[in-house]
Amino acid sequence: MIKKVNSVCTYCGVGCEISVEIANQNINRICAEKNFEVSRGELCIKGKEGYKFLNSPNKIRGAFIRASFLKKNSKLFKRVQFEKIVTLQGKSFLQVDYSEAFKIVAQKIKEITSSESPNSFAGIGGARTNCESSYLFQKFTREIVKSPNVDNCARVCHSPSLRGLKATIGEGASTNPFSDIENSEFVIIIGSNTTEAHPIVGNKIIKAKKKGKLEIASIDIRETQIFKSSKYKLIIPFEANLLILNMLAFTILNENLENQEFIKNRTENFEEYKKSILNDPFANPTFFNKIKGYEYLAEEIPKLAREYATKKSMILWGLGVTEHQDGSQAVMAIANLALLTGNIGKSGAGLIPLRGQNNVQGACDMGMLPYFKPDYQTPEKTGLMTPEIFDEVLNGNVKMIWNIGEDLAHIHPNLNKVHKALEKLDCLIVNEVMLNEVTKFADIIFGVRSAYEKEGVYINAERRLHLSQPLVDSDLPDDWQVIQGVANALNSHWHYQENEDIWSEVQKVAKNRFAGADYDKLRTKRREGSGLQWPIFENETPILHQETFRTEKGLGKFVYQSYKLRGQVQEILENQNTSSEYFYLSTGRTIRHYNNAAQTKASSKLAKHHQEDILLVSAEDKDFFKSMRLVKLKTKFGETAPLQIKITNKLKKGTLFATFHHSKSKINFIFGDVADELTKTAQFKSMKVKVIKIE
Repeated sequence: MIKKVNSVCTYCGVGCEISVEIANQNINRICAEKNFEVSRGELCIKGKEGYKFLNSPNKIRGAFIRASFLKKNSKLFKRVQFEKIVTLQGKSFLQVDYSEAFKIVAQKIKEITSSESPNSFAGIGGARTNCESSYLFQKFTREIVKSPNVDNCARVCHSPSLRGLKATIGEGASTNPFSDIENSEFVIIIGSNTTEAHPIVGNKIIKAKKKGKLEIASIDIRETQIFKSSKYKLIIPFEANLLILNMLAFTILNENLENQEFIKNRTENFEEYKKSILNDPFANPTFFNKIKGYEYLAEEIPKLAREYATKKSMILWGLGVTEHQDGSQAVMAIANLALLTGNIGKSGAGLIPLRGQNNVQGACDMGMLPYFKPDYQTPEKTGLMTPEIFDEVLNGNVKMIWNIGEDLAHIHPNLNKVHKALEKLDCLIVNEVMLNEVTKFADIIFGVRSAYEKEGVYINAERRLHLSQPLVDSDLPDDWQVIQGVANALNSHWHYQENEDIWSEVQKVAKNRFAGADYDKLRTKRREGSGLQWPIFENETPILHQETFRTEKGLGKFVYQSYKLRGQVQEILENQNTSSEYFYLSTGRTIRHYNNAAQTKASSKLAKHHQEDILLVSAEDKDFFKSMRLVKLKTKFGETAPLQIKITNKLKKGTLFATFHHSKSKINFIFGDVADELTKTAQFKSMKVKVIKIE
């Protein structure tokens, strides 16, 4: 007998509703119905095919304690009840009952925090699991262990979006639903390969364009697929986002295109902002007349600015904006543009950060950040950000990390350093669905349910809460059950019986967003193929800031930061003679894989089309690469594995692009500690590398 179940996709931050056909505990097909709110009858290839990991031999099924860890801690664990000895990724582990593992973790936490301090413990993760587990994870770390050190993978993606938007409009999240794109007249896409990284959003934009309502401006360091549908196609130098955004604002002000009524009634700090930008030599678009190869931008930027200012407009951005040393300031510049033109707080006009993980918005909302508790309240003590945690491990001050659903050994930068830190830990606990790079370093591994095997709230990039439900049965625990098991082994006496118990607590603790979002409402929305956008009281709130901003004064605040000359722009401007073997590298996703590819590699239909990371090189540099088939990339931080090259006309001279999905490529080994100045989000989108010929 075949049954159909509605749930939500487990991959990117778009949060597509899915309809699943199930027979005999097997998924036959995943699709989307046309009436579903986000997916609207469409799914990308990951949404359709990315469930095969459920039967993968790499799926973790049980609780495991590393044999060498037990030997090292023989005085602490004199007698361990185990079921059998197994080999995982070449290392010997004892498979134990979960309750036994809970006791072992609790004993180790007691030992470390009593001999050192509670601050020697850190909790990292939560963006891949449900909100209930993320909430309980930060509660466990802060209230049971008494450590302030909590963080999640927003640290390597959209922490600058949160920082930049909170500083200007008071809320670090999307202002409008994805469906509102069709009500817009003009959309700027900057630093986002939308059709690959967020395909269903890309489809919405292209469909609106085809209906004749919408014009598109694409701004990136290379030509992406959506350039074909764009009126403005701006390929810009590396690390130039803030430069471009300030130039757009300069044009609007210089030509008196600002919305004076909106500025007067709903903003503050305008005059200071205006003075700063009009007197900034880097803000005038004519600056690009001096940047060889990019001179055309001096004319294109003003055209784009005029259209943005005079139409109902939106700005969408991705990691191509945030993963830079001025990522937070670039997001502030984006918000400045919306405030300058009044393109915010109404249908068809607003700001949409395209978040990466399926629940990274939710993890942040739940307080899995070192500087925010649930509902973005200020904590009693600010903890360490993930890069600082690694530094403190190497300094001997952090001894124990509990990691939930975040492949620390693959997705972070400077992996030689990260791996040294993971090896130095006294104890690394990992909750995971699949074996991956970080499980190779783990002392204790908890196999847990995937999103397709459990119930829970997930919040997508447009602030929409979806309530998932199990597609297939599983005898594994949810993450929150593991957390509660350890908490109770530490005499905490928690009594959560099901996910809904935790969510009811979240509604009270984070009442400014979720007071009206009970499970009954969410179940009703799930049946309808939809969800609810926070803040949710009696009703949801699809569009933010319609009457007031969520700032202390209720006003949007202009915050200006001048561009700092550096990198490729400086080299071109000063005519620096750089050796021909040095290039600028950026990285990103392909549509067929997701992040570390641990789940997507388990589907043959996904894996066969992308079995390794390929290095794309510009056709303008083909003479340099003409005798090469394989190359390595090298920096002072490390080097990659040999990479196949592919010539493309989508890149400008002197620039490279690679995906990072396959750990064997070692792409993230060559990135260092250069990061956003305010949030320490790594600069994955620009690294000067040396190309070494292999053959």
